[in-house]
Amino acid sequence: MSTKTPDSSILKFDLPVPPELVGDNAPSVLPGLDPAMLGKASLSPTEPVEVRTFQSFVLTYTVGTLGIDDTGGIRIAWRTVGDTGRLQMTDPVAPNFVTATSNGEGRLSLEYARMGGQRPWGEILTIRQHGGYLRPGETITIRLGDRRQGSPGLLIQTFAEAGRDFRVMADVQATGNFYPLPDHQLTVPVVPGPASIWKAVTATQRRPGDTFILGIKAEDSWGNPTTPAPCTLRIMSTMPVSNLPDTVAFDGTQQAVTIENLICHDPGEVRFSIYLDNGSSDAAIAEAGPVIINDGPLAGYWGDLHGQSGETVGIGRIEDYMNFARNRAFLDVVCHQGNDFQIKDIFWQHLNNVTAAWNEPGRFTAFPGYEWSGNTAVGGDRNVIYAQEGGTLRRCSHALLEDRSGMENDAHTISDLYAALRRSGEDAIIFAHVGGRYANIEIDHDADLETAVEIHSDWGSFEWIAHDSFRLGRRVGIVANSDGHKGRPGASYPGISEFGAYGGLTCFLAEENSREALFDAIRQRHHYATTGCRMHLDVASNGPRHTAMMGDIIDTSDKTVPVRVNAHAASGIERIELRNGENVLETIRSYDESQLGKRIRITWSGAEYRGRGRNTLWRGLIDVEGASIVKADALNRWNPERLFEQRGSAQLAFESVTTGNFAGVDLWLNNHAASLSVKTNHGDLEIRLADLGLEAVTLDCGGLERQITVTRLPDTPLAQSLAFDRQVTLQGGVDNPVWVCVSTEDGHRAWSSPIYFVS
Repeated sequence: MSTKTPDSSILKFDLPVPPELVGDNAPSVLPGLDPAMLGKASLSPTEPVEVRTFQSFVLTYTVGTLGIDDTGGIRIAWRTVGDTGRLQMTDPVAPNFVTATSNGEGRLSLEYARMGGQRPWGEILTIRQHGGYLRPGETITIRLGDRRQGSPGLLIQTFAEAGRDFRVMADVQATGNFYPLPDHQLTVPVVPGPASIWKAVTATQRRPGDTFILGIKAEDSWGNPTTPAPCTLRIMSTMPVSNLPDTVAFDGTQQAVTIENLICHDPGEVRFSIYLDNGSSDAAIAEAGPVIINDGPLAGYWGDLHGQSGETVGIGRIEDYMNFARNRAFLDVVCHQGNDFQIKDIFWQHLNNVTAAWNEPGRFTAFPGYEWSGNTAVGGDRNVIYAQEGGTLRRCSHALLEDRSGMENDAHTISDLYAALRRSGEDAIIFAHVGGRYANIEIDHDADLETAVEIHSDWGSFEWIAHDSFRLGRRVGIVANSDGHKGRPGASYPGISEFGAYGGLTCFLAEENSREALFDAIRQRHHYATTGCRMHLDVASNGPRHTAMMGDIIDTSDKTVPVRVNAHAASGIERIELRNGENVLETIRSYDESQLGKRIRITWSGAEYRGRGRNTLWRGLIDVEGASIVKADALNRWNPERLFEQRGSAQLAFESVTTGNFAGVDLWLNNHAASLSVKTNHGDLEIRLADLGLEAVTLDCGGLERQITVTRLPDTPLAQSLAFDRQVTLQGGVDNPVWVCVSTEDGHRAWSSPIYFVS
């Protein structure tokens, strides 16, 4: 086993983010030179608190030497990414009740806004003075989660954090200019909850003799790695694996263990099962794989090349981001992508130092990069990834940076960015991203620089950006990343904030895990994307005059071409759609109509529109007539606090959010000769289950591909492997992007990069 991490100060994990690295632009005009004019603040308690528990805090502000004028006041701000309970001032017995009092004259008013402040400090509570003034030395006392009248307290966020910042600002002269108090940092550590589930993670494609890892961790109910009670785990594999121990121990201090240098010497498929070694149960607590061991030039390396930390709009330090990627998410490849208009020069240099320190050829690749965050009108979000340190930071603007240096390097439009990178000759690649600002790929394109479109992230799923690319004749690969803001690259849960999906992953098919080999794979589009699962996917075409893999461009005069698809997953494979561009040529399933049973899958999916407010809220009731619900299993229920409740024997109520992705439920019934009614706030669907065959029934609910779908499935688990060969008829005179979309039983999806047949 190995716990190798870089030497130097980046070994210090789980510390608050240094304020000097955070990109923001507090008001530049101070009332005077003496910081005492602004006052001071203290917070109690500051001991660690557990995620999703109720807590109470007292923040005391002491008025500075200028006093506070009538209608002046103070403001407390928290990071935009936070998902604590929404503060309220009206119901003293309800959660999240907040009060403020002073020992001076007049009265105080409170105003709360979840997204009312300047990024990254979007959540704000403003306390204003009315009917008089406050003298130097007088105090304002704010109770967050005030329990004195019956409130349970303030509901803490869903994600662990080394220090949740309470940023206090003061407007002492009633100008509307709130300036941060100097020389202090009020923080409260947020720690994970108890272990809820075990996870095991490994590779998916290696060659005989290649090394790979097996990572094992415990997570709480919100996806935070957490420390389980001391225990010994027993490991079983389906074929011989060198250097694999029989057992591994958790000593009560570890969140994760990585077993290094595993090797399979013979071709085959290996899966791992993990058991508690206490004889209490024969059931596996976690499984990993499959790892496909086969001869060939390439192996598969899993990466998340898009996420942010607390130096920009996320949480946690860049050092913790890297540590999580390597030692908690068990990634092979990572990149940090801060919004460029928020990256200070000091942080850009620090980030380059950190990626250089963490990069370990053959084991863990760390790329330097940033998110070019131009408005959609001039290009929209792009991920810029450099092959080496020392690349130029070309911001779309200096919107959150008071330091004006480096403005000569700004690239205000996507065309400016392309031109600057071409002139410089720097070794860089670009992905088109769909986030708050979505990439406007209609405006411009540089095929040498922009190699891929991001089809899935914490923001949801976006097949439309691939379809737009095909329509425009772009030959791009398909990637998925997290764009996570909670410091968890590679295992990015959405919590209850504006994100609505689990973060994606990309499998890069490369000769080795190094910067050079991975850049070569990306430029050749030799990769595929998933919604966060790790499956083996192979799409190839071996014709009489060509041999191609996903991402290749093939000029051919053939009217038809052979396509071979081979998928192996950790969950059953529901279906694979073979596509030519936007068109589904055929749906191949792992079962036939004779195997259909009494399991009914109901899903709801889609978004409002392409932009920032795309989240669709679903509220619904599912009623069964003529049968009872034996079991109900949720799909993609990322927020366990939202309604999901079976009521009686024949009804299920739900509330859910989709952001281009899908959620749903599998219902096992005691009789398929029944009828089903799905009533939601976006449309109603009624169906006789006896009429359901292999093809799903779908209701269009408007919006952006918003729909309800009902499918009938076999009662038993589906096969975890599916392979087929097909002949694909090509359209003449145009590109034929032939690709697949794989849907698995547990709610995940995977997309291959297309093979582009030019007929």
